[in-house]
Formats: sequence, C-alpha cells, structure tokens
Amino acid sequence: MATPIGNLEDITLRALRVLREQVSAIACEDTRQTQKLLDHFEIRKPLLSYHEHNEASRAAEIVERLGAGDSIAIVTDAGTPLISDPGYRVVVAAIDAGLTVVPLPGASAVLTALAASGLAVDQFRFIGFLPPKSHARRQAFEALRSEPATVIAYESPHRILESLHDLSGVLGARRVVLGRELTKLHEEFVRGTAAEIHAQLAARPSIKGEMTLVISGATEERVEGDPKEIVARLEQQGLDRMEAIKAAAKQMGLPKRAVYQAVAEPDSNSPGKRRG
Repeated sequence: MATPIGNLEDITLRALRVLREQVSAIACEDTRQTQKLLDHFEIRKPLLSYHEHNEASRAAEIVERLGAGDSIAIVTDAGTPLISDPGYRVVVAAIDAGLTVVPLPGASAVLTALAASGLAVDQFRFIGFLPPKSHARRQAFEALRSEPATVIAYESPHRILESLHDLSGVLGARRVVLGRELTKLHEEFVRGTAAEIHAQLAARPSIKGEMTLVISGATEERVEGDPKEIVARLEQQGLDRMEAIKAAAKQMGLPKRAVYQAVAEPDSNSPGKRRG
C-alpha cells in the first residue's frame, strides 16, 4: 500500500478505507513514522515493524498470520513499498504460500520526479539508490553510457555533490533534473547539467531533503559533426536514408529538413561542371 511521500493529502481514499475497515494489522518499516500518519487520519490499528534487518524473519510471521485469516497492510515510511524499500521478501513469501497480494497504488517519488522533469517519458529506467562509494558509482554511470531511456535514481543529501561530480565526469553534459523534497512545502526542481546543478548546490550553506535524480538518456545527447558523415555512419549500421536522416537530426538537435538539405547538397570537391 502506497503512502504519501510528503504531502499527507496524497494518500488515496481507497487506502484510508482499507486501513480503517479491512485490515487487522499494519506491517510498517518504522512504527513511529507510520503512527504519525495514522494519528493524522485518526486510525487505530496495531503495528508490526519490519525492516531490512528483520524482514526475512518477519516475512514468515506475517505469512503465518495471513494464513490464519488476518488481513495485513504493508507500508513503508513513504511512497510505494518495495521501491528501494523493504517488502520484497514479504510479498514473495505470501505468493509462494498461495496467498492473495493486492496492490494499492499511490504516491511514488520515481513517477513524481519523472512527470515534472521535462525529460523523455516514453522509456525510463529506475536504478534505486546510487552506490555510496565513488568507484562503484562511476561504474554504475559508465554502464548507463549507452542507455537510451531516461534514468531515475535516489540519492541522499550528504552524498549528492559527490554523485553529481561523478555523473559529470562519466556522462558529461547530459541534461539532469534534481527533484528535492517532492510534494513537501519546500519542493524544488533544479535543472541543468550535472556540473551546473553541482555548482548551484555547492553555493548553498547547507543541502537538505530527499533527492531524486532524473538523467536524460544517451539518445538525448547532442552529437557534433558533419551531418553527412553522421548519416553515412547510421546507414552503415543498417538504417535506410530517411531513417538515418531522422536519427541524425535527433542526435544533433537539428530540424530534419536541415539535415536532409545538408545531405542532399553536393560536396565541393566532387567532380562536376566548373565555372569560368
């Protein structure tokens, strides 16, 4: 069951009804955090804690209760369970036991950041939290060098500058959008290259809040060069002439007509009728 990622009004009517009327207990990542949500909506239900350190043992307990007829809601501190949060082992154990798993959709920082990013949404790839160490982080970015889809990642405020530095060093001038404190009072979107966003954040006295990075895909990088050479290279890769022109225009950030005219223009060194 998804819960708000900041603004409490983002909980669904269905979620409130299920919590009030249909479950006998709520399994939650942090009982203190979930209790605040329940208190706000005046809901009284017993809480059962589960987190990354006890999820394996808790999964068996939850499945046993479900098998005995209980209905238990699974929530995390914010957003949709299992998305870079605990819950996977519980869901798998319930499925393996032949029990019914009912998803209740709602808030997600992944989709919230993507929707407001202004980057391509036809394909996207969520990679969870970035690795904490620079070497592993740079390897992760290197693996995304040819990824055509928009990439979404989570990062903590105390590592965001290091991550932006590594992102800039590996992927260069990709378009990046940083969503901070999504749906909360101080919600903010910072746009630019990784280096530009790094400079903006580094100039602040402090950096706070939950961070979601949205990174443009490889196909959105602008390629510099001669349109004829780029079209010829794409044709060698198997595209026909018009497909190659369209792809080159997208890669170069130019109108398709401009690339077509450049390709159609004869070379100055090609043999032909001489003047004068």
